[in-house]
Amino acid sequence: MDSMLSSIAYPQRLILCRPFLRRAVAKSSKKVDKKTSLSYGWSNQLQTEHKEVRMEYSTTQPSGNCFEEELVFEVTSLYAWLLKLKDQRKRRGVRYPLGLILVMVILAKLGGEDGPKGISEWLRHRIDFLVEHLKLCRRRVPHPITISRVLGWAIDVEQLERLLKEYFASLSGVGQSVLVSIDGKTIRSTIPAGETRGTHLLAVYLPAEGLVLVQIEVDRKENEIVVAPQVLQMIDLQGKIVVGDALHTQRAVSVQIVEAGGNYCWTVKENQPNLRAAIERFFEPEVETPGFGKAISDLRVVRMTNQGHGRFECRTLAVCSVQEGELDWPKAQQVFKLHRRFVYRRNGAEMEETIYGVTSLSAEQADARQLLEINRGYWGIENGLHYRRDVTLKEDYTRVKIGQAARVMATLNNLVLNLIARYGVRYVPEARRKFSAHPDLALPLITRPV
Repeated sequence: MDSMLSSIAYPQRLILCRPFLRRAVAKSSKKVDKKTSLSYGWSNQLQTEHKEVRMEYSTTQPSGNCFEEELVFEVTSLYAWLLKLKDQRKRRGVRYPLGLILVMVILAKLGGEDGPKGISEWLRHRIDFLVEHLKLCRRRVPHPITISRVLGWAIDVEQLERLLKEYFASLSGVGQSVLVSIDGKTIRSTIPAGETRGTHLLAVYLPAEGLVLVQIEVDRKENEIVVAPQVLQMIDLQGKIVVGDALHTQRAVSVQIVEAGGNYCWTVKENQPNLRAAIERFFEPEVETPGFGKAISDLRVVRMTNQGHGRFECRTLAVCSVQEGELDWPKAQQVFKLHRRFVYRRNGAEMEETIYGVTSLSAEQADARQLLEINRGYWGIENGLHYRRDVTLKEDYTRVKIGQAARVMATLNNLVLNLIARYGVRYVPEARRKFSAHPDLALPLITRPV
């Protein structure tokens, strides 16, 4: 074993994990003192007093004196981060370590299953693969009820969200895009009978990368306006452009974003009637006053057309700069008017709408065409995140009512979409079919950095 690992040239660290022995050990090409080695315990607590040891990485199955039930993964992988989760179950009667169950659930969700029953059956049909690659010493997988209970009671969802945020922040190339979209979503399967409010989650999303940066729950006694400042404090806004629906067009949030080094681009609707009326006046037809010349205007207009989803669309955006004192809104630099016209190919029906907005971006930072693209980018969170969770991952139809299971499942759905985006496949159903047929392609997304 030692000679084999020492022959590999990659200067990485690995961990050999024994899932059912409830502990993991670090292996090196050199002899390591057990008291000072870097180790993870199945108590899911990272040892605080240790001496880091450089490891040799190997993509081959260890042989020789290596234990058969040892699982190899990198210490910078998703699996290593999941091992930091505190298991809130009592030790008595625990058959599956928390990290192992999460790996199996993530594998099944990558492979196309959404609910506990489907996940358990998917795992059972791939028991040979799990025994070989996860080193299971028993040819059994968790029962659907076990999966539901673990997701509902064993996991601190706040810690899970925090660990996943830190994990993706540690990866190279994450968070390089400029546009940041913020929006909320209610998990409809959590709405009690006769009520209208269920678990509501507010997410920060990067449309260009297809990644969820962070997600927090909105208390039933609050709304997104209260929680938005908190979630924005959790990310680096330097150089970012934050977009959101009209609900987030608030003075305090606008100031917070600009003071943090970013910019905002809001749509303005009836929730800000005075601001909307003031913006509309910027685009009223100019009236010449006798004895005076024509008013000077820097109005700029751009038009774009495209087709898709069974319709033709024409978007026309007019933008005007705002001088100091012209608009009672903090940090405003430009206002815009967006007119959208749709023609449906199926029946020729037409639909039109006009949207007004305000941004802290100056004309030098964003011209009319760039503002049009920024407004299109907002819909990335609807199409790239909410639609995929609702339709592709069937989040609203997956009823898991034990404890925090619904919210944990939503967090895992974000994780699955993030992993698929990092894998490089844009069409999620295609990726899930591929991973279902070849789970060996999905496992490295968990056991190695992506």
